[in-house]
Amino acid sequence: MHDMIVRLYALPDRILPASPATEDGVRIRRCRPFELHALLHWVAANFSPKWVSEASVAMSHQPPGCFIATQDAQIVGFVCVDATMRGFVGPMGLVQDARGKGLGRRLLLTALHEMRSLGYAYAIIGGVGPADFYRHVAGAIDIPDSTPGIYDNLLPDPPLE
Repeated sequence: MHDMIVRLYALPDRILPASPATEDGVRIRRCRPFELHALLHWVAANFSPKWVSEASVAMSHQPPGCFIATQDAQIVGFVCVDATMRGFVGPMGLVQDARGKGLGRRLLLTALHEMRSLGYAYAIIGGVGPADFYRHVAGAIDIPDSTPGIYDNLLPDPPLE
């Protein structure tokens, strides 16, 4: 998987993370420090152990660098800023039922606008999965020769106990 870059100064209009719930009842907001345990449990249940580590790092910033999408007081999606490396956005994930409804777009743009407000001009999306999504939503472009990038010589996940 390759990396992509986003020009933050050319983003579409801002989507406010603290906006009221939309018609589907989903809210996007910054995850709060006292919710760290719930976030990490949810990421572990839905994604990889490496994403748990990255979400933990993002939550160690002040203010936390993790945004969550909630519906009926349950997490349905998340995105991190400055977790893997400074200037990186991600990981980002949604539960299966939340996909294809525009929520990924809202989460991604929330994170990218946050990065712009922190003074970044560019954001890196590392080890991209859905490249067409990032191209369409944020105008991301491929970074040549970026495979495996920083994701080289990874430690294996420990066996499940």
